[in-house]
Amino acid sequence: MKRIVVHEQYCIGCRLCEVHCLVAHSQVGRVPGASIARRIVKAYKGELPRPEPRLLVEEKGHLSFAVQCRHCEDAPCIDACISGAMQRTEDGAVLCDEEACVGCWMCLMVCPYGVIHRRSDRKIASKCDLCAGDDLPACVANCPNEALTLSEE
Repeated sequence: MKRIVVHEQYCIGCRLCEVHCLVAHSQVGRVPGASIARRIVKAYKGELPRPEPRLLVEEKGHLSFAVQCRHCEDAPCIDACISGAMQRTEDGAVLCDEEACVGCWMCLMVCPYGVIHRRSDRKIASKCDLCAGDDLPACVANCPNEALTLSEE
């Protein structure tokens, strides 16, 4: 099972994980040949509604760390989902089928980590999808201090 592991002792709160997650989930994020700087600017300034990162950096004093879906073994969001939109993949990731989501918010209420949120442009749930289809999630691949790593248990 794949999981993103947070090493808060290495996190400096730079929020590059948020930036790269937003770009990876934008329309321009997958444009071949475009520089990362150009993709970041286009994602932030050129897309409406603006894409949202699927993780959030929490900070308190000198402590900072990224918070995203833990893809729980006993995922309460899957059991609570009335439409069947929350599903587990063969490799263990918990994903939200945005086409099936009805916006009941049961997944938000039962998530023990508070990492599922409402998309601002549509009444559906949004959460970390481990950048499905990529070898490494964008947040892990672009963390300068390796505060985020991918574990395959």
